[in-house]
Amino acid sequence: MSAAAVEETTQPCPECGKEIRGDSRFTLWCAACDWNVDPGEPQPDTGRLDRAERALARRHGEQVLAEMLGGRDVHPRRDAPAMTATALALTVHAGTLAFAVGGVWCLAAGRGAAGLVAGLVLLVLAWAFAPRVRGLPKDRPVLLRGAAPELFALVDEVARAVGTRGVHAIAVDGSVNAAVTTYGVRGRRLLVLGMPLWEVLTPEERIALLGHELAHYANGDTRNGLVVSTAARTLHLWHHILQPLPTSSGMEIFVNAIYVVPRLLVGGVLVLLARLSSRAGIRAEYLADRLAARTASTQAAVGLMDRLLIAGSLGRRLRTEANRAALRGPGSARKATAHADDLWAVLTAYASSIPEHEYERQRRVGARRGHQVDTTHPPTHLRRAGLLAQVHETATVTPQARRTRLIAAELAPARTEVARDLLRGNLDD
Repeated sequence: MSAAAVEETTQPCPECGKEIRGDSRFTLWCAACDWNVDPGEPQPDTGRLDRAERALARRHGEQVLAEMLGGRDVHPRRDAPAMTATALALTVHAGTLAFAVGGVWCLAAGRGAAGLVAGLVLLVLAWAFAPRVRGLPKDRPVLLRGAAPELFALVDEVARAVGTRGVHAIAVDGSVNAAVTTYGVRGRRLLVLGMPLWEVLTPEERIALLGHELAHYANGDTRNGLVVSTAARTLHLWHHILQPLPTSSGMEIFVNAIYVVPRLLVGGVLVLLARLSSRAGIRAEYLADRLAARTASTQAAVGLMDRLLIAGSLGRRLRTEANRAALRGPGSARKATAHADDLWAVLTAYASSIPEHEYERQRRVGARRGHQVDTTHPPTHLRRAGLLAQVHETATVTPQARRTRLIAAELAPARTEVARDLLRGNLDD
C-alpha cells in the first residue's frame, strides 16, 4: 500500500491560454481565470431537513462572522434565539412527559381493554421518545486516564489554556473528524478523535484540534447541550416514523393522508429548532476557532482548516485502500489487517503529497459551494478567513517531541484496531 506518485502535467488553459502546471491525480484548473476550478462533482442527496440546516449554517456563518469582526459579539448563552430554542426543546420534552402521564392515567382509570391498550401504547411512545443518557461507546476503542497518561496530560493542558477542564474518556474511531460530547447520568466528558484526521495533522495542528473541541465546553453551544440535542433526536424520530408508506393499498393511502399534517408539523418544528439554535451554534464554532488559535497559534489553526478541506479526498483514499484489501481475497485481507498500521503510512504520505495548488482549488470551491464539516459548522472558508482577519496569535501550548512519541505509543493499540476496521470497509462518515 504505497501512496500514489506525483504525476506532473502541463497544458495550456482552454479559456485564457495561460500555462497550467499541476498533478494529474487531481483536477487540473487554471489559477488565472478559474477554468475547471469546480468541475461540478455530484453532491449526495442528504434530504430536505439536512439541506435546510446547511443553508442556515451558511447564511448565519456570513452574518455572525461579520458581527464578530465588527465587534458586535454576543455570547451564545445570552443569545435570545438560543434561549428560545431551549424553551422549544423543553416543550417537546413536555409532550413526551404528557404521553407518560396519559399512559399511567389510562391504566389507573380502569376503563377496560380499550384503556389498557391505550395506556400501554402511550407508555411505549413515552419510552421511545424519552431523552436518552448516552453511555461510553462500545463499538470503538475507548481510552481512560490510566491507559493514556500523556495524552490526557496534553488534553488537560489544552483545556486549561481555553478556560475549561479536561475529559474523562477519549474514544477513537475511523472518521475524518473530531467531536466532544457527554456520557452517563453525571454528564462526564468524552472526546472523540477520528484517527485518520489525527494522523495527517502536525503536532501543532493536533493541539489546535484539541483546543477547538475543548472550547465547546466553555462556549455553551446550545445545540450540543442535553436539552436541545435530545429534543432534536425526539423530533427526528417522529419525522422518521411519519414517513409515507408505500402506496400499494387503500389502507396505506389512507394512513399517508393522515400522516401529512403531523409530518409537516414535526418537520416545521425541526427547522424552527435549527433556525433558533443555528446562530448560537455558529458563533460557538467561531469562538472555538479563536481559542484554538490562541492555544496552538493562528498558523496551526489555519493549517487545521486546510486539512478539513481535504477530508473528502482522505475519505476516498481510505475507501480505495479498503477496496484493494477486499479484492486481494480473504487470505490477503487477513494478511493486510495483520499490518494494519501500514494504512496510516499510506494516508499520511498521500496527505503530504497533496500539492498547494489542490489546497487552493479546494479553498475556491469551498467559497463557491460553502464547504462545511457538517450541518452544525459554518463554511470552512469563512472559518479560515475569520482566523486570518484576527490578530495573529502565538502558541501558548507547544508540542514536545518526547510527549508526542509517548502519545503515539499510547494510541498504538487503538490506531491498529481502527485501521483493521477501515480495511474491512467499515468507514465512518
